[in-house]
Amino acid sequence: MTATLSSTKARAALRTSARFSAELLLIFAMLAVSLWLLGRMWSVVWPLVVGLLLTTLTWPLARFLRRHGWRPALAASAVTVLFLLVTVGVVALIAVPVASQSGELTDGVVDGIQKLRDWASGPPLNIGDDDITKAMDSAVARAQDGLGSMVTTVITGVSTIVNGVVTAVLALFLMFFFLKDGPRFLPWLARQLPGRLATDIPTVAARGWATLGSFVRSQAAVGLLDAVLIGLGLWVVGVPLVLPLAVLTFVSAFVPIIGALFAGFVAVLIALVFNGLTDALIVLAIIIGVQQLEGNVFQPMIQSRGLGLHAAVILLAVTLGGSLAGIVGSLLAVPIAALIAVVWNYVREQLSEPSPEPVPVPVPEG
Repeated sequence: MTATLSSTKARAALRTSARFSAELLLIFAMLAVSLWLLGRMWSVVWPLVVGLLLTTLTWPLARFLRRHGWRPALAASAVTVLFLLVTVGVVALIAVPVASQSGELTDGVVDGIQKLRDWASGPPLNIGDDDITKAMDSAVARAQDGLGSMVTTVITGVSTIVNGVVTAVLALFLMFFFLKDGPRFLPWLARQLPGRLATDIPTVAARGWATLGSFVRSQAAVGLLDAVLIGLGLWVVGVPLVLPLAVLTFVSAFVPIIGALFAGFVAVLIALVFNGLTDALIVLAIIIGVQQLEGNVFQPMIQSRGLGLHAAVILLAVTLGGSLAGIVGSLLAVPIAALIAVVWNYVREQLSEPSPEPVPVPVPEG
């Protein structure tokens, strides 16, 4: 006997689907408006985010000083000055070897281009010098035609540098105030919010802060280990620009998975240009070995349970962040995903039904 559809159940299902779709559209509209407002306020939000990330990195030292009798303002000032000195020292350590080896770097790039031309002129491409010359002449002509756009690009680059300096200065001041007055923020926030919000929002903020601090400090520790080991390997092989490459490895560690691939690619490319194919393969083997140690030994030991995010989720988050906001999106993708997971887990806790108490099992007498 063929079953017939119930019109009552069909209408109920349709109404449920329509209500769910309308609620989902409202949520997406709210997210779109929030992202639009975030973009309009980005000049303020970006220094705030950088200041928070720097605070999570420097807060353990400030907390240590405060616990040993230092006043909050003095501890924040000392940590801020120390952080500034370390940053200037690292920049100087990078700039000096790069400047001293700039001529060698230029010659290596020229030699690399010549090797590429020699390879292109042979089989299977068989591109002659005349074809290469025509291509270069065409490129020069296009560059001359686009002189106006080049000037615009230069102006945009100068503006970007100025904005970066302003962001760095604001972030440094915000870091100082966060280190000085941060512990008083959550009690103040709880007093400003009504009802359950006075409990929910400070709780989520505290968990988010703990997660963000765990991410930044663990990535810094893992990046430092990677930088030291890979730097030693590059120094033993005799690759130039060891210190800048080690610093690049450390900075790239804050972009999980993709950052390590990028830093390794640059190191292998430098080794190939300056030392040849054999040393480039040795450098590649060193980087793969260090990355295996990092993934299987360092990160489990340092991060413990980590962020609670699967590696596939991290990879997708970094890819999505990079496609939406470039380098900034790649840097912020994993912390944002971890904070979303914190909010989601708290909401699940609040919406979950309490587990029923176990019924005692009577024990037979005798």
